[in-house]
Amino acid sequence: MESLAGKVEVQLGPVKTIITVYSSNIVRVTHLPPEAQQPPQSLVVLKEPGDVPFTVEEEGGCTVIKTDELEIVVDPGAGTIELGWGWDSLVELDRSLEKVEVLGEGALSPRQMFALADDEAVFGLGQHAGFSAHTGLNYRGRVVYLAQRNTDIAVPFMVSSRGYGLLWDVYSMGVLELRNGRLRVWFEAGDALDYYFIYGPTLDRVIAGYRWLTGEAPLLPKYAFGYWQSKERYASQEEIVEVAREFRRKGIPIDIIVQDWMYWGKHGWNAFKFEEERYPDPAKMVKDLHDLGVRVAISIWPFFGKETEIYREAAELGHLIPGTGLVNMFSEAARRWFWEKIRDTFFRIGFDGWWLDASEPEVGAGLVYVTMQHDLKIDNERMYKYLNIYPLLETKGVYEGQRRDSNKRVLILTRSGFAGIQRYGVVNWSGDITGDWTTLRTQVWAGLNYSLSGLPWWCTDIGGFWSGSPDSEGYRELFVRWFQWGVFCPVFRVHGTGFPKEPWRFGPEVERLLVEFIKLRYRLLPYIYSLAWMVHSEGYTMMRHLAMDFPGDDEALEVDDEFMLGPYLLVAPVTTPSTSERDVYLPDGLWYDFWTGKLYGGGRYVRVEAPLERIPVFVRAGAVLPLAPYGLKSAGERVDSYELRVYPGADGIFELYDDDGETYD
Repeated sequence: MESLAGKVEVQLGPVKTIITVYSSNIVRVTHLPPEAQQPPQSLVVLKEPGDVPFTVEEEGGCTVIKTDELEIVVDPGAGTIELGWGWDSLVELDRSLEKVEVLGEGALSPRQMFALADDEAVFGLGQHAGFSAHTGLNYRGRVVYLAQRNTDIAVPFMVSSRGYGLLWDVYSMGVLELRNGRLRVWFEAGDALDYYFIYGPTLDRVIAGYRWLTGEAPLLPKYAFGYWQSKERYASQEEIVEVAREFRRKGIPIDIIVQDWMYWGKHGWNAFKFEEERYPDPAKMVKDLHDLGVRVAISIWPFFGKETEIYREAAELGHLIPGTGLVNMFSEAARRWFWEKIRDTFFRIGFDGWWLDASEPEVGAGLVYVTMQHDLKIDNERMYKYLNIYPLLETKGVYEGQRRDSNKRVLILTRSGFAGIQRYGVVNWSGDITGDWTTLRTQVWAGLNYSLSGLPWWCTDIGGFWSGSPDSEGYRELFVRWFQWGVFCPVFRVHGTGFPKEPWRFGPEVERLLVEFIKLRYRLLPYIYSLAWMVHSEGYTMMRHLAMDFPGDDEALEVDDEFMLGPYLLVAPVTTPSTSERDVYLPDGLWYDFWTGKLYGGGRYVRVEAPLERIPVFVRAGAVLPLAPYGLKSAGERVDSYELRVYPGADGIFELYDDDGETYD
C-alpha cells in the first residue's frame, strides 16, 4: 500500500488499484493493468482532486481510507472494495481487465460486479425508452445497453435510491445487468476500469457532485424555454416565414422555429448551402423572422455528401474520419474548422441555434449498435474504445467555437449525448419516436431517467415523430395529452413528419386547447426560468423524480408516471386514451389543485378529474409561485410586474431570477 498526493495505491490480484480522494464525498477508483503507471487522462471529468483531509490505516489486513463522510475498505484477501457511508455501504465484489480480441486485435475489456440491496432502485444511465424500451423507471431486473443510437442516449452515470451515484469514465459501448442482487458491468474496451463514487445522501447532492466533476450547465437563452415549432420540414424561405407570421396574426406565443434538413437541395447532402430557388435570401429570411420576434434554429449534420464542395475541403484538410464523410470530432483542428464553417455560413447571418442531428453519429441496428467509426482507425488507434463519446466532442467544438466568437448564449439541440455534455449548452431530444399511447408513457420514463443522469435540458417530439393524422379523433386526443405534458418539460417543442403540426392544423376546438396551454407555458416562464438559473448556479434538477423531494417515502420511489417541476409543482400526465380522471399519488403534506384551488392532504392517492382540457397539476403548500401576466408573445418580452400565488399551509421561499436572457454577462 502506498499513499501519495491524495492517492492510495493497492494491489487487488492482477489489478493495480488507485483510489483518489476528490472531496469528502467523492472518490475515484481506477483499476489498471500492472504495467500502467498513472490513471488515464479523462475526456469527461474536468475537476482535479482537491486538498481534502483523509486518513489511511491498516486494519486486519485491510486498507481503510476515511474522509469526513466516507470510509473505503480495501480487502485484498476477499478481493473487495467497500465504499461506506454512515451505516451503509456499496461493495465492489469483483473486477477485471480481460484480455480480449476486437477486430482481430488485442484489447482490454473492463468488467466488474457490485452487490445491490434488495430494496435498492437504480436510475439514470441516459435515456433508454426507444427500441430497447423497458417497463418503468427503475432498472432493477433489467439489462441496459450503453451505446448511442436513435432514441437511446448512453450516459455511464447512475444514481441509487440509497443515496449514491457511480460515474464510469469509459467510452466504449457497454452493458449493465441489474439482476439477482448484482450489478454486473461490461465495457467492450478501455485502457482502465475507471469510475467515481459520489455520495449524497440526497439525489440532488449526488447530481451536483456529478456536475462538479464534469462541468456546470450554462444557462440557456431565455427563448429556449418558450415554445418551439418544428416539422420535417419547412421547404422554403417563404413557407417558414409565413408560418411565423400566422402565429403572430393569431396571437399565439412562439419563440423558436426550426429549419430542418434538405434546405441544401441540388448542392448535395449537408452542403452548408441553401438551394437558391427555394431560399433566395437566407439572411433576409432570418431578419424577417427576427422582426416577428421569432428566433430560428437550423439542422446541421456531422457528415457530408461526397458530391459537395465542403466534403472536398474537409478531405483535403484531413478533417474527416478516413473512409467516411464524417467529421473527425476527435481532432481539435477538425472541431475548430467545423465551427468556423457554421459561423461563416449560418451564425453571421443571424441564426440563433444549432440542431446537430444524428450526433451518435448515425447508427446501425441490433445488439452491437456499432456506428460507422467503430471499425476505423484514427492516428493508428481503433475508434471502438471511444464509440460513445462522439456527441460530446461534436457539441464541445460548436460550444467552444461560439464562445470564442460571441457572448451570445449557445443553444444546441441534439439527438445523442454523453456524460459531461451538459457543459456545452445542450438540449437533448428523445429521437424519432412513434406517436402512440405506449410511446407517450415510455417518454415520461425517458425524460425522468435522463434528468437523473445529471443532464438538465430535455424534450420530446410532441405527438411523436412518426405520427397519426390530424383527421383522426384518437390522434388529436393523443396530441393534446402529449402537448399538455410538454408544457411542464424543461423544453417545450413540437416536431414530426407526415403533416404540419402547428396548432391550427387540428381543427378549431383542438387549436383552442393547444393555444391555452402555450399561454400557460408563458405564464409559468418566471418560475421555469428561475429553475433554469438554479440548474446553472446550484447543480439543480428541474424535472424531478418524486424521490428527489420525498426521499423517505417508499410509495414516491415507486411512482413512475408523475414528477415534480421544481420544488412546487407536481405533474401527473394522462397517458391512456378516453380518460376523464386519474389517480394521483400526493406525498406527505398539503397540496392544492392548480386548476381549482381545492386542498388535499397528502400521503395517499386521490382520484381527480382529468378532462381533455386539463392535466392534473398540484401545488405544494408553502409555494410562492411567480407567474407572468397574460398576453406574452415571446419569452423575451419585458415583464414589469408579476402575479405571485402564495399557497398557505407550510413555510416557503422562492428566489425569482431574471436577466437579459441573451448573453453571459
